[in-house]
Amino acid sequence: MKFKVIKKWRSVLAGILCLTMLTGTAAFASESETLNRNDENYGTCYEVFVYSFYDSDGDGIGDLNGLKEKLDYINDGDDLTEEDLGCDMIWLMPIFQSPTYHKYDVMDYFSVDSQYGTMDDFDNLLTACKERGIRLILDLPVNHTSSQHSWFIQAAEYLAGLPEGQEPSAQECPYVEYYNFSREKQKDYEPLDGTDWYYEAHFWSGMPDLNLDNEKVREEIEEILCFWLERGIDGFRLDAVTSYYTDDKAKNIAFIAWLNGIVKAEKPDAYLVGEGWTDLDTYAQYYESGIDSMFNFAFAGQEGYIASVVRGSRGASYYGEKLVSLEELFASYGSQYIDAPFYTNHDMARSAGYYNKDDGSRTKLAQALNLLMPGNAFLYYGEELGMKGSGKDENKRAPMYWSEDPEAEGMCVGPADMDEVKMKFGSLEEQSREEASVYAYVRKVIRLRNQYPAIMRGSCALLEEISGKEVCAIYRETEGEQPLLLVINTSKEPQVVDLAGTDCSCRTLKEMLCVSDETVEMEGTQLTLPPFDIAILGAE
Repeated sequence: MKFKVIKKWRSVLAGILCLTMLTGTAAFASESETLNRNDENYGTCYEVFVYSFYDSDGDGIGDLNGLKEKLDYINDGDDLTEEDLGCDMIWLMPIFQSPTYHKYDVMDYFSVDSQYGTMDDFDNLLTACKERGIRLILDLPVNHTSSQHSWFIQAAEYLAGLPEGQEPSAQECPYVEYYNFSREKQKDYEPLDGTDWYYEAHFWSGMPDLNLDNEKVREEIEEILCFWLERGIDGFRLDAVTSYYTDDKAKNIAFIAWLNGIVKAEKPDAYLVGEGWTDLDTYAQYYESGIDSMFNFAFAGQEGYIASVVRGSRGASYYGEKLVSLEELFASYGSQYIDAPFYTNHDMARSAGYYNKDDGSRTKLAQALNLLMPGNAFLYYGEELGMKGSGKDENKRAPMYWSEDPEAEGMCVGPADMDEVKMKFGSLEEQSREEASVYAYVRKVIRLRNQYPAIMRGSCALLEEISGKEVCAIYRETEGEQPLLLVINTSKEPQVVDLAGTDCSCRTLKEMLCVSDETVEMEGTQLTLPPFDIAILGAE
């Protein structure tokens, strides 16, 4: 009885929060601001595909214990050391029981897949994360389940045994309304074996779509959310949010608002980030839901803003212009938004393959352009090493490149259908000994991100008078902290920038990000930037 009372009031609070987010009313404004904008949710998040990360038991498949062994690589919990990456959040791609290697088709939301370990292993990992100050979020696919989930199996068996001409009854089998069944073939519907029925499966036949309008389905989802939050996780990455209701943006936004209300009622400082793989103007509107973050796809991938600027197909100032315009666009839909910039993820070709004949300079610069964006920046495992992988999804999820020796301790074999992936840059073993490696560069960018609040939280202003095709100068400021000026050379030639004609007070060289052994120089008001280098200036 106590559980039912708690659940009832949790749902009431979630409903209030959901209504507040969607109507934009002033009621509960102070509470919602506290719930939705937490300073801990600004940082750098490391995306991990457990299957390919680190193997602790010798079966060739990465596991939770393996990840636990390598936490000090991600963050050792000591701000004074510089050997770790310095990421303060980890996003685990799905770890739930699943019949596939990628595990986006879930059979059981309340268990860890046996390939990855046990629930005790998960708890130990979570404890180790908390000891290091690392927040842990789980990938949650609730647009669909696996066709091997017990809900779908029971619904399919019921329909297969239904007498001809008889309509299904939720009283006889409630699971028949957990999914979207039809006697007629529709778009994205698959035939149900042994019957004359079809079921919605937007992605593929092994992933039947859930009927998210069904109240019992929502109760199941609420139970899943609260189970993991009560266990101690710090939030969720929401998979495929633009597919919750096919071609219905308003219902998708409303459903995310409901999810957000449930999560924040249970854990006010929890973090939610949504995957909406669509155009910028569309996913910006999803901030109406009150969600903390939406992945910023416009800057990501081979054709995104970052890659186009680094390749030179767009001028340097384009990067700054887009940063400035983002703030106004996102704020128009939700004042408490936290941008979620990323450069690549598990569905995209890895970035080291974007630039022909690159000696590492462009690879480094592109990583910096992502990690210097405000918000909660995401880094896909292995990108800090310049790993390669393109084509089919398995190639993009190759084993973490700890060593060139595939038999070395902890090395994974990777997904079964993965092609041989030839790497462009050295493994961690080699790069950790090189001062000018991609790894050393990315680690330094993250350290600067952690050191200067204006990088993570600062608003952006473009200094147009010194920005152009080769150079971008961005003023970053956040309340109570020293402002910064980021001056970026995106060209292959040295650039001289004179700050004398600007009103900017940031004229002291604080930090530099150099892709080679050449260094940034500051003489008076003149700043000399070697190719692809970045200068960070302050007011003192």
